[in-house]
Amino acid sequence: MENRDLDLEFLCNIIGPSGSEDAVREAIISDITPFADSVKLDAIGNLITFKKGRKSDKKIMFAAHMDEVGFMVKYITEDGRVLFDTLGGIDVRVMAGRRVVLGKNRKLGILSAKAIHMQTKEEREKTTPKNKMYIDIGCDSREEAEKFIGVGDTGSFVPNFEHFGDGFIKSKAIDDRFGCQTLCRLIREEPEYDTYFAFTTREEIGCRGAKAVTYQINPDLSVVIEATTAGDILGTPKHATACSLGKGAVLVFMDGGTIYDRELFRLTEKTAKDNNINYQVKNFIAGGTDSSAIQRSLTGVRVVGLAAPCRYIHSASCVVKESDLEDVYSLAKLLLTTDALIKGEN
Repeated sequence: MENRDLDLEFLCNIIGPSGSEDAVREAIISDITPFADSVKLDAIGNLITFKKGRKSDKKIMFAAHMDEVGFMVKYITEDGRVLFDTLGGIDVRVMAGRRVVLGKNRKLGILSAKAIHMQTKEEREKTTPKNKMYIDIGCDSREEAEKFIGVGDTGSFVPNFEHFGDGFIKSKAIDDRFGCQTLCRLIREEPEYDTYFAFTTREEIGCRGAKAVTYQINPDLSVVIEATTAGDILGTPKHATACSLGKGAVLVFMDGGTIYDRELFRLTEKTAKDNNINYQVKNFIAGGTDSSAIQRSLTGVRVVGLAAPCRYIHSASCVVKESDLEDVYSLAKLLLTTDALIKGEN
């Protein structure tokens, strides 16, 4: 398929929680190396690629993060149960009963909590906190469990990519393997300006990779490609949906960590309108992305956010619509291959 050698299913099915992005990075390197002018790996695992543009008076950075939300082993009980903490923001209400894989051996486990039949009336009215949950890996002793995993090992929800319905996809890790795939597609294009494609680490635990990347590149401006929370679910009023599936690329003016550059926002919106690309403006201020770290690095960097709407984000079953993903790519391609973001400065 044109421009899509590294498909979304392959990327989403890779296990790559925060701090353990190695397999994701290797897949991306294999895919993009023939199209990049340079490929560099930094000390904390960020992947920085460069593509020469038709002009060199500006440096543009496109960024997407490689990591996904996941789990870290913090203790193994004498009877082989695994106590854990989460990597990134996972709602405990979507955890119990889910399958996970842990460690380099990809050991299967079940996120476990007290069955409803054994709960008191008071317990049934509350969500089980994660410190009362554990992961069952089918072992009866610590010694048996330690043959497969150890303290500090990480894991994620079990890969489960599927197409369903009328153009929908559900999977773990769409946040932000979709962004990574978009950058892999973009690097095949001919940029207007010298462009860096940054695949960052540790976004889900505080945007830690993005800060280091920005110091190394020192871009004039950055475009951050993400998945973002769609609230178009039953019972949510329109003013609180944030964004909806099927309505196109999401433009963000503010989130929990960033007030985006107003001029870049306006130019991105104009580009979408002028080229008949479906888009929507996020109408709910929440969450955060690598934009916060990028914007605050050095003496400050101008940032614009471009996202795909995603239901049930940070769960085992994130849901997106393929048409929205294509709208994000089409808009990002125009921002890359034209002077749409620069001409407003002059």
